[in-house]
Amino acid sequence: MDLQVLIARSADVCFKPWIHSVVLLSGADPIAGPVDDLTVRIECRDQDGQRHSDRDLELEMYRSGDEINLMLSWWDQPERPMLWHGRHPVWMDGASGERCSAPQDAAAMEALSRRLRTLIRPGLDRADS
Repeated sequence: MDLQVLIARSADVCFKPWIHSVVLLSGADPIAGPVDDLTVRIECRDQDGQRHSDRDLELEMYRSGDEINLMLSWWDQPERPMLWHGRHPVWMDGASGERCSAPQDAAAMEALSRRLRTLIRPGLDRADS
């Protein structure tokens, strides 16, 4: 399955009832190359197809050794905390990068990062369905 579709479907599951699409921002083509370094914007729409850019997310995926790490943050909202997820989730202040407590709406973001880390297994050239 196309990695961008996998990310969008995962966001749909974790952020119901919102509908998501994924725009590649940087990195290798996720279909042709390995998942080593990739940045995407996860765009949000309501059930009627209206954009809700205030709910967009930025996802950076990168390989560190045998692990896939994720950085998940709100698009163009640096004042909001961001989530780093390696072996465990760590919330960081969006401005300083210092560790902070999870925000009230953390559950869906943590669920998305766990889901993606499970679905995108290291050692594969691309995600499987």
